[in-house]
Amino acid sequence: MNSRKQSLPIVVAGLLLGILMASMDNTIVATAMGNIVGELGGMDKFVWVTSAYMVAEMAGMPIFGKLSDMYGRKRFFVFGIIVFMAGSALCGTAHTITELALYRAVQGIGGGALVPIAFAIMFDAIPVEQRGKMGGLFGAVFGLSSIFGPLLGAYITDHIAWQWVFYINLPLGVIAFVMVAFFYRESHEHSKQPIDWLGAFTLLGAVVCLMFALELGGKEWAWNSAPSFGLFAGFAVLLAAFLVTETKAKEPIISYALFKSRLYTTSVLCALFSGAAFIAASVYIPIFIQGVLGGSATNSGLVLLPMMVASVITASVGSAFLNKIPYRNIMVPTMALFAVGTALVTTLTADSSRLIVTFYMVLIGLGIGASFSVLSSAAIHGLSYRQRGSASATMNFLRSLGMTIGITTFGILQSDRFSGRLAGVLPAGGDTGAADAAKLPAGLDLSDPHALLSPATRALFPPDILASISKLLSSSIVYTFAWALVPVVLALLASIFMGSQKLDASAESGGASAGH
Repeated sequence: MNSRKQSLPIVVAGLLLGILMASMDNTIVATAMGNIVGELGGMDKFVWVTSAYMVAEMAGMPIFGKLSDMYGRKRFFVFGIIVFMAGSALCGTAHTITELALYRAVQGIGGGALVPIAFAIMFDAIPVEQRGKMGGLFGAVFGLSSIFGPLLGAYITDHIAWQWVFYINLPLGVIAFVMVAFFYRESHEHSKQPIDWLGAFTLLGAVVCLMFALELGGKEWAWNSAPSFGLFAGFAVLLAAFLVTETKAKEPIISYALFKSRLYTTSVLCALFSGAAFIAASVYIPIFIQGVLGGSATNSGLVLLPMMVASVITASVGSAFLNKIPYRNIMVPTMALFAVGTALVTTLTADSSRLIVTFYMVLIGLGIGASFSVLSSAAIHGLSYRQRGSASATMNFLRSLGMTIGITTFGILQSDRFSGRLAGVLPAGGDTGAADAAKLPAGLDLSDPHALLSPATRALFPPDILASISKLLSSSIVYTFAWALVPVVLALLASIFMGSQKLDASAESGGASAGH
């Protein structure tokens, strides 16, 4: 027991490193995509580099979570690290964008095991009285990854080579592997159970169909095209098959029994809706600052710094109160603050100051932070060892799904609003005239809000046209934030119904006894 206590900090460090690698991977790669496409080509296929990782990661989460319940956490966490490192090494050797997308899918399989199992191990290994503090540390990693991912990606790309945004995972992965493989001792016995193969395949198929439909619809093909209809239909059929399969499976991938708990159901819903709303702020606030206010920061990590720092603060503070007050009493005020911050960004105009935008960002960050740490503890409250992995994985899966659906939905809303009114801004239906046209960048797509992000590009616009387009971009982003209020309010309502439970040892012992 004493040796286990002495090795606990090493295990926690290994888990945090694993979470950091998986959660930072998309942000660090996004920063390097310009250089990657420039060297490998395949501009028309670069979206697959992100999609492949997300599809594999999301599909793997609930499957690996369930397998860890049945056969042990350690082996699948270690498996996740090895696969993630293998995928990273392969990504660095890619010669075409298609190869890179394939190798990113390998990375995603490993990432799908790392995040949910890391949380499950933390809940297993850490005593209840210390779990709140550790939960805050784990939750803070997500916020920090959003800050340092783009910064690190930009530095590596500019000063070394884009391949090293992948190779950097190798030394980090080896350290995490050693820390967990050699210092973590599982104390639970495991018995072999039948694997729900039909559930795994139908879930995987449903996720693949949905993700490709959302990621590629409106980009690779039109939303009303046959591929889009086919993918959404495939998702609906496979989802229905999965839901039916789970009612009959002896060991279902996602157990309906978990949703009999009001606390679990409301925690999952709160994560789903808050994730959908938070992604809107993460994407469109940088576009507003750079495209409307003409901010000089070209790195999203710097632009989002106030919001992410604020989220780390409430992730830590929220966890510190887990042992003292009910989960609901932490989540309701923070979700209310999230709603206030989101409502305030709907009042922004092209004349708003950078200071007021930063203040609203801080409010949103303070509002979302607690959800990163508190909801993870609430989701496994009172559950037995053999339920925690599945519960944690399902919540992370649905949070990721909410973010994916959110960014796609909000992207459609913003794009339609912006491009639909763009013709009215440009003279003569878009003809800027010979003099003005000479000042515009060749081949510039004015319907793309990212075209306004670069100060160098903005300088090429005639002042009157730039002012008009900036106002239009501002109104389209504010319109999008108004729609983001819908999931924020739903998250707030879910938190209100969480009940009066709080983190305590009696719930832990009750859950443990119920599971054996």
